[in-house]
Amino acid sequence: MARYGRLLTDAQWEKIQPLLPQRPPRPHGGRPRPGRPRQKPERVIADKGYDSDPLRQRLRRRGIELIVPHRKNRRKPPTQDGRALRRYKRRWTVERTIAWLGNFRRLVGRYDRSLTIYRAFFHIACFMITLRRVLK
Repeated sequence: MARYGRLLTDAQWEKIQPLLPQRPPRPHGGRPRPGRPRQKPERVIADKGYDSDPLRQRLRRRGIELIVPHRKNRRKPPTQDGRALRRYKRRWTVERTIAWLGNFRRLVGRYDRSLTIYRAFFHIACFMITLRRVLK
């Protein structure tokens, strides 16, 4: 059987093969998957709308911790103490910052075609937010 579209015979291939760099075998049956490789998060932080025992069980089976404050009308006993909810407070800080950036229409609409111009306006918006907080 000839290799490389009948350019090399098997004997020629056996002579050349040790000289070629060896490529590690690919996962997934030899074909690469498109996009970024999957990564499983350690925890998911969400708001009260996601407070669901079936969702907690499904995520726990996958080894993912769900951090959600309980709803006020929850009938079952609480599943977590206040230690995990400290992470939820940090989530609010991130959401607040994203909301502040949402006040700048040029960033929300992404009217700029160039990424460098968009990034420049993003930095200007961050500077203006910081300046407002400092001058208060």
